Amino acid sequence: MSGAHFAFTDRWGGVSAVPYEELNLGGAVGDDPDAVLRNRELTAKSLGVDPARVVWMHQVHGRDVAVVDGPWPADQEIPAVDAVVTAERGLALAVLTADCTPVLLADPVAGVVAAAHAGRPGMVAGVVPAAVEAMVDLGAEPGRIVARTGPAVCGRCYEVPADMRADVAAVEPAAYAVTSWGTPAVDVTAGVHAQLERLGVRDREQSPVCTLESGDHFSYRRDRVTGRLAGYVWLD
Repeated sequence: MSGAHFAFTDRWGGVSAVPYEELNLGGAVGDDPDAVLRNRELTAKSLGVDPARVVWMHQVHGRDVAVVDGPWPADQEIPAVDAVVTAERGLALAVLTADCTPVLLADPVAGVVAAAHAGRPGMVAGVVPAAVEAMVDLGAEPGRIVARTGPAVCGRCYEVPADMRADVAAVEPAAYAVTSWGTPAVDVTAGVHAQLERLGVRDREQSPVCTLESGDHFSYRRDRVTGRLAGYVWLD
């Protein structure tokens, strides 16, 4: 898509030590802050992005959205949001995950992009529709929005209690799933794509990677103490 850039990281190519090896981009998981900063610099530069022009979030599994026109001021606490939206070209938006679904959205015609953190609670709360709504407020059109979802735990692996699956499916039926061993499960990514479809977002792609199954990706459900992957979106 002309002008729109999407990127998802794996766990390799950074400087973090075990158990965060190597490319941990999460700053609140117990890793050495200097290593995280170096990893963020390395990643941004590998993408051709200015490390100082990346907007991160304080993710809390909610549906709040922040519209931004630049990085957070150094003396300002990063707000608790699970989606960021901008109409500022060249400003990269980042989302951290380690099983949750990273959602990247772009309308290159309107010059609007968004990054959203869709875990099970956020998907149920509607963080992705909220992000699309904020994009539309800035001039985006759902039919022009390009959506990419990155590595996440798949429905065959995300085992949950039966009552939890029922609660999720009552809100988003597409998220109803069964594990590969026959127990109740939730497919967050399928739920996200169903939400986008209803909103009129047709240009969508989904990563085939299941974080729990892939040794090349961080997985909180698998390892508990581990690093975080990142998804990045920006416009030229």
